[in-house]
Amino acid sequence: MAKTSKSFEEINERIRSGKAVVLTANEMSDLVDEVGPAKAAKEVDVVTTGTFGMMCSSGAMFNFGHTAPKIKSANVWINDVPAYAGMAAVDTYLGVTEPREDDPLNKVYPGRFPYGGAHVIEDLVAGKAVNFRVDAYGTDCYPAKKAEFEKTLQEIPYAVLLNPRNAYQNYNCAVNLGERTIYTYMGVLKPEAGNANYCSAGQLSPLLNDPLYRTIGLGTRIFLGGGEGYVIWHGTQHNPNAPRSDNGTTRTPAGTISVLGELKSMKQRYLRGASMLGYGISLFIGMGIPIPILDEEMARFTGVRDRDIVTNIVDYAVDYPEGTGKILGEVSYEELRSGTMRYNGKEIPTTPLSSYSMALEIAEELKKWILEEGFLLGVPQRTLPGPAAK
Repeated sequence: MAKTSKSFEEINERIRSGKAVVLTANEMSDLVDEVGPAKAAKEVDVVTTGTFGMMCSSGAMFNFGHTAPKIKSANVWINDVPAYAGMAAVDTYLGVTEPREDDPLNKVYPGRFPYGGAHVIEDLVAGKAVNFRVDAYGTDCYPAKKAEFEKTLQEIPYAVLLNPRNAYQNYNCAVNLGERTIYTYMGVLKPEAGNANYCSAGQLSPLLNDPLYRTIGLGTRIFLGGGEGYVIWHGTQHNPNAPRSDNGTTRTPAGTISVLGELKSMKQRYLRGASMLGYGISLFIGMGIPIPILDEEMARFTGVRDRDIVTNIVDYAVDYPEGTGKILGEVSYEELRSGTMRYNGKEIPTTPLSSYSMALEIAEELKKWILEEGFLLGVPQRTLPGPAAK
């Protein structure tokens, strides 16, 4: 059998002509099991992936429009949530983890964190008006020292989701070996390994389907928050040299991406504010990336199963906060998704902090975009930095 070799351009031409064969990552796993990666590579052009989980390193960039008289903002609050104003006159960046100005935080422990930057973004995407409050020191060209007004997302001249670190390639399975309940960004963890929390869509997850970043990079078109977005480079804390299994998937947190998308095209269903008890605020983001099947290797990568992907178990009572780097063991996503895992001689319940059903919905929706709306693949101008040669 001759080896398959396809280019982005050839696959995009098949999309334009309505001849492309597109499968979700789950469907591709079934096909690879049935016919093998070589034949699957010949039959399939694109595999769609999806994830829906908390992505703390995220936010929105706004230009909220000039006032009359004009103001050069020194401090900005949106629904009483502080935004960063150290740019041009009416440009501001709102981080999703920023709490409301008067939040008691963890002074009343565990804190509730009912509203913050993530909720402002969700409110805007839901069509609600938000309150902008601005103060400044005044200049000859920007004389106003205060301004306050309400605007909906459609009334804001410029609004983009601009996220420095999203879509982690694998992530820790968190347990608590301490003697008291703890409250973390991985959720509430019961003492003495009373439960385990994890956060990945496993075989549906974008970077686990392209583990060596062969097709993802600067300019990759993606599903972001229900609208169109782009990968704009690797994300902060990108670590391509994490330990890997023989199938290429990483065994620890590894690659990340930085993404950008027009906020006005997004949907509340795929951007949801989250309040993490005793920890803070985050944003659930729906993301999907189409993976072109350039050759047999990409077919093999996208045929990965939850049973073939493992992650590390980390103690969030001591080892994570103290940065010891200690790993307690490994567990597969097949076991995690079963609802229990075996640790230290006992069965403990497992809980996902990402939604597998939403990830599958996103993969299906992206498949529909390609097949019914002619959504073309973005050709990366430069792929993400990959693992160093050994």
